[in-house]
Order: sequence, then structure tokens, then C-alpha cells
Amino acid sequence: MNAPDPRLSINQATIKHADLATALRVTADAGVQAIGLWREPVQEVGLATAARMLTDSGLRFTTHCRSGFFTMPEGPARRASIDDNRVAIEEAATLAAAGAPGSTAILVLVVGGLPPLGEPGARDLVGARERVRDAIGELAPDAVAAGVTLAIEPLHPMYASDRCVVSTLGQALDIAADFPADVVAATVDTFHIWWDPDVLASIARAGAEGRIATYQVCDWKTPLPADVLLSRHYPGDGVIDFASLTDAVVATGYDRDIEVEIFNEQIWATDPAVAVAVAVAGFAASVSPHLPAGARRA
Repeated sequence: MNAPDPRLSINQATIKHADLATALRVTADAGVQAIGLWREPVQEVGLATAARMLTDSGLRFTTHCRSGFFTMPEGPARRASIDDNRVAIEEAATLAAAGAPGSTAILVLVVGGLPPLGEPGARDLVGARERVRDAIGELAPDAVAAGVTLAIEPLHPMYASDRCVVSTLGQALDIAADFPADVVAATVDTFHIWWDPDVLASIARAGAEGRIATYQVCDWKTPLPADVLLSRHYPGDGVIDFASLTDAVVATGYDRDIEVEIFNEQIWATDPAVAVAVAVAGFAASVSPHLPAGARRA
């Protein structure tokens, strides 16, 4: 069996039911060199312990997932969210420092959906996006101080009401444009943007502006499950054209790690070592052929 692609990172969501120790172990045992972590498993063991575990694993740290959820109008809930995002920034900085050389301090932002029906702004999509811009404006100085890049992740429009009012890469870039590129950038996730008729132009724009913080891959296959959040698949198991999307990302000069991030109950129920092995194989077949050899920047 060939070694995993050196640019492959396993996002911890792919093996969600594995605790942090297990996630680090099965990723390293598979020969994968990098991992993206989630806040909840890190907080379960404590940040200092998680950082030591990451160092001991020898893995690069690629992203911290996730923060955001700050679209609500001004009030106690919004203040609490902003404060929690500041905690997440510090977590990302600490973990990036603990990872192997080449680790990146990137905090993925899923910005939040509309307020619940009956509350102010429940149908104000434009206003919600402006509150995203305002929240990032508050957080940008903290990100600068910590050396962390805030990576706005556009989500497929089916999540606009409850999870993310930013639905296209172009919208994410419009918000990011108010800030330096090393402070606010975008997450390019194939699952969320493959459908967009402007996706290739938006990837080119993101590259020209230096705003591709991370590239994440998984596949789209119908029919979708009742819980559409859990509808991601291994690369190559669905309809996404990884050739055109990866070629577009590579053409921008992006040369860092690429995460496989999957939300899928059946995959979560799989032995995590097996899930990582299948992810490695799917990446090798669907993504690696479109990556130039030896192009990763240390």
C-alpha cells in the first residue's frame, strides 16, 4: 500500500466519535502527517493537555473547528458568542504552536444562520450578513495579536436559515475584503461550493487576494439523508468534480495541507482506523492526481 499523500490532513469531524487520543493515534498510525481538530474534544481534555498530546503525535495542525455563530442582534447572546470566539482564537494559536513544523493557525468560522422566527431579524438575511462583518471586525484585533487567520466558511444555501448566512465563496471574500488577507480569509470546501456557477472564478479571486486559508474536500451524493448536515461522503463516492476544483486551487499557488472533512453517521459508526484508511484511498484516487509532486510548503 502506498504512503498517504503528504498534503492530506484528516479533519477530526471525519472520525467524530473518536476521542482526541484515538484520533491522533489512528491518523499517525495511518501515515497521515496532519490533522485538523475540533474544539469540543480539545476542551474535554483541556487545552494544555491537548497541546501536549498533539506535540507527542508528531502531526501538523491544520485548522481549529469551529467558531462563529454570531449573527444574532446585539445583546447578551451576541456578547457571549464574541467572547467564546476570542477563546477559540487562543486555542487555535496554542495548538498551532504545539503542532509539528508546517502547522497553521487557522480558525474556521461557521458564521451562523438567521435568528429564530419571532425574534428580531428573523427574515433579514442582508442584516445578518452585516452582523457577521461587524463581529469579525471586533475579533480581528484578537486574531492579529494571536497570529491566527479567521477563515470564513461559506456553507451550501440549504444551511442559510440555521447555520450560515454566507452561502458562496464570493460572499465570504466580500466580507473578508475589509481586512488584511492574513487576518481574514476563506475556507474552500468542495461540499459547499461545488454547485456554484461562479466557483472557479471565485477560487481564482481568492487566490489572487491571498485568501485561501484552507482547502477541504469531501463528496456530495443524493439522495440526502433527513438530517442534511450528515450528508457528506468520502472523496470519489459522489458527483463532485475534484479535478476542476483542485486544479483551480492549485493554480492559485495554494501549497499547504488539504483536509478530508466528513459528516456522516455511517462513517462515524465505522472503526476510526478504517475510516481514515478509506479517506486516504479516496483522496489518493480523487485529489492527489491533481496535485503537483513536492509542492507543499514547509
